[in-house]
Amino acid sequence: MGGQTKTLAELGLTAAGGRDVAITGLAVDSREVKEGYLFAAMPGSRVHGGEFIQYALRMGAVAVLTDAEGARIAAREIDEHDAALIVAEDPRQALAYTAALWFGAQPSTMVAVTGTNGKTSVATFTRQIWIALGYEAVNLGTTGVEGAYAAPLAHTTPDPITLHRTLAQCAAAGITHAAMEASSHGLDQRRLDGVHLRAAGFTNFSQDHLDYHATLDAYFAAKAELFDRVLPEDGTAVINMDDPRGPDMARISEDRGQQVIRVGRQPGMDLELQAQRFDATGQQLRFAWQGDVHLLRLPLIGGFQAENVAIAAGLVIAAGAEPEAVFNVLPQLETVPGRMQLAATRGNGAAVFVDYAHTPDAVSTAIRALRPHVMGRLIAIVGAGGDRDTTKRPLMGRAAAENADLVIVTDDNPRSEDPAAIRAAVMEGVISAGGADYAVEVGDRAEAILRGVDALQPGDALLVCGKGHETGQVVGDTVYPFNDAEQASVAVAALDGRMP
Repeated sequence: MGGQTKTLAELGLTAAGGRDVAITGLAVDSREVKEGYLFAAMPGSRVHGGEFIQYALRMGAVAVLTDAEGARIAAREIDEHDAALIVAEDPRQALAYTAALWFGAQPSTMVAVTGTNGKTSVATFTRQIWIALGYEAVNLGTTGVEGAYAAPLAHTTPDPITLHRTLAQCAAAGITHAAMEASSHGLDQRRLDGVHLRAAGFTNFSQDHLDYHATLDAYFAAKAELFDRVLPEDGTAVINMDDPRGPDMARISEDRGQQVIRVGRQPGMDLELQAQRFDATGQQLRFAWQGDVHLLRLPLIGGFQAENVAIAAGLVIAAGAEPEAVFNVLPQLETVPGRMQLAATRGNGAAVFVDYAHTPDAVSTAIRALRPHVMGRLIAIVGAGGDRDTTKRPLMGRAAAENADLVIVTDDNPRSEDPAAIRAAVMEGVISAGGADYAVEVGDRAEAILRGVDALQPGDALLVCGKGHETGQVVGDTVYPFNDAEQASVAVAALDGRMP
């Protein structure tokens, strides 16, 4: 917020010796520090931010927020520059609250959703419902800021300074409602602290991010912090009770005194999914809200989308909307880009879908969910990212082989790793599952999509898993332009003789 100054006391910070200085800005990157800034030196997985305090001070920082280790690393430099020092036991949380006070504004109605899969869909559907009800709304997460205000984001849950700057910009643009994705990294690193939530949702839990979290229990505990710490006691939790960890999350919410809206297929749920009937372009859904039965059609592919829509509806209701008004607009929902997205249709009627499924559970769920919409064979293209959890690679192949008729293993984002080694690990899972009727390894992703499209016969469908909405492929340190949906369209046009 250009031109403003606030004292440490106004930001809720207490410096050593009780010093209070005027701050002109906040930064977590020493290269972004300007005269009068507060520099936040956070502990890191490889290097402690305290190593950069010396550079921040040379750039004009007048205050440093860090932990005891950071203060020790840069004690001499801090003394030499006579900078105010704030040592916090939890510096990440202190930064989040500081950022919230610095930027000072956010949309008046905020909700967040966590879970291994479905966060983007739930946040997007929540925004779509609000807009259909006449509110100025956005969703923030993997796909950036979308809706009545748009902006890019580098991370699903950005650092607190970026997050609160973005929320303040949204509020200044007239946005009153916002739905956020809450990643496990973001929750573990306290990035959402300081966000005033009315409600929070939980989609599901399965293996992912074990390159960051030491164990599955640690991963779940990070997710649970949305309800255990960030959502206030008077907030409402919307929980998918069909997931095995749903009851655990509901207990955590109830122990905090939060109201819980239970969603699921079990009898007695607050929002009970009773039946689904599928067709080529969508599904009919029969559900009950607190005992009252409703029937509507969703123009969405995949049975799991009903769960995502139900959680989104629950969040909107929890945030104050009338249930009947919410249900009336659900047929207007549109597919989220890269989430069970119809990318192209061959002349013989066979369809190509693109989905962000990048975990074993998501691949399995996506293929099984597409099956009722498909009369013929289901072909799946699958890969795995480099520099990420290596244990899930064979599980990705197994998930595809167990649920698809044909499997093509290809590159995802290999990053700094050997693409062939990643593919070999995925193929290992395909083979261990007994393989599909046919499985092949095609390193070039564009060629893999072309081969998958070429194999489509009338009534078949191709599901391209892994990258969804992404518009680039990361190989080494280079991001090459690549869009699965675009490649699918090009392949269909070429094979059907529709090229200009």
